[in-house]
Amino acid sequence: VQLQASGGGLVQAGDSLRLSCQASTDTFSRYTMAWFRQAPGKEREFVAAIKRSGGSTHYADSVKGRFTISRDNAKNTAYLQMRNLKPEDTAVYYCAADSGLISSSLRIDYEYDYWGQGTLVTVSS
Repeated sequence: VQLQASGGGLVQAGDSLRLSCQASTDTFSRYTMAWFRQAPGKEREFVAAIKRSGGSTHYADSVKGRFTISRDNAKNTAYLQMRNLKPEDTAVYYCAADSGLISSSLRIDYEYDYWGQGTLVTVSS
């Protein structure tokens, strides 16, 4: 599975941005999709995930209420709608996919088998 992330850019604090993750697979609906991010000098951290069936969602506390993860299985695409962006949201955002995760593993980056190339989000104050 190849993942192509897009939608990053330079925005001001309080702005919104939507990231997209296009997957090259005919079995997209079988994959749990997630977004992680890595800020300069920091470790990669979990942002959000959406499960393959039923579409239940999970969020990091730092983005809950501001970010929304969704998926369109017909388009093989996952999205991350980001609102009220803050300077601390500045990072490279990566999408990830895996077909075999249980709920307890959703927030763990090394549990995901497939990764996109990352898209940079910069939020100015």
